[in-house]
Amino acid sequence: MAYLDVDRLQSIDPASFRSQTPYPWINPAALLTDAGYRRLVATMPDVSVLNPVFGVKRSHGQASHDRYALEYDDSLPVDDAWREFVAELRGPAYRNFLARMLGTEAFDFNLHWHYTPNGCSVSAHCDSTRKLGSHIFYFNTEDDWNPAWGGETLVLDDGGRFDTKSAPAFEDFDRVISSRATGNYSLLFARTDRSWHGVREISCPKDKLRKVFIVVINRRSPVVWVRRKLGLLPKGY
Repeated sequence: MAYLDVDRLQSIDPASFRSQTPYPWINPAALLTDAGYRRLVATMPDVSVLNPVFGVKRSHGQASHDRYALEYDDSLPVDDAWREFVAELRGPAYRNFLARMLGTEAFDFNLHWHYTPNGCSVSAHCDSTRKLGSHIFYFNTEDDWNPAWGGETLVLDDGGRFDTKSAPAFEDFDRVISSRATGNYSLLFARTDRSWHGVREISCPKDKLRKVFIVVINRRSPVVWVRRKLGLLPKGY
């Protein structure tokens, strides 16, 4: 089974991506095949195998990003669908897509799931400078998630006013752009000193979770390579 729609990947214009404001981002539909998306939704890891990440202090006074998280590893007891999907992400078609969008082949990436429960949020922030960008795949469907509950990643425009080492509220931004986060959608964005983003507090039933799978695209450099080998880099979540 194919998971990535290679023709769809190749159709996306890197110039259009890079010209977006306030920083490069796209929220395309159907980068995954319909059958592949349905299989991945049906085989998402159970929340019991994810790690609770709650109340972790963040820098610069930003509120904690509370959720359950799991870093992908080939040894994990996950469904074969996810191993097959990750193999495609590691393959040439997807790497070429990222290289075209980000303008470099000098990157590595790590992968993880985030499940977010009721009452939790992702405070406005810019990612670490070790990152080139992130690609968030959304795995809530119209059948299990009401958009009124929230969960959209917000692209935030600060007008160039805020230091990345600060903690602005969502209300402080000049413009707030909501991504579409239900169904076969994803959000790719490049990390810049203006790439503010976040997720407002979710208001969903207690038996529901916002579910995403994230490709974290990291700069390739000797320092980052050594720190990664020594286990000194944060997990990315």
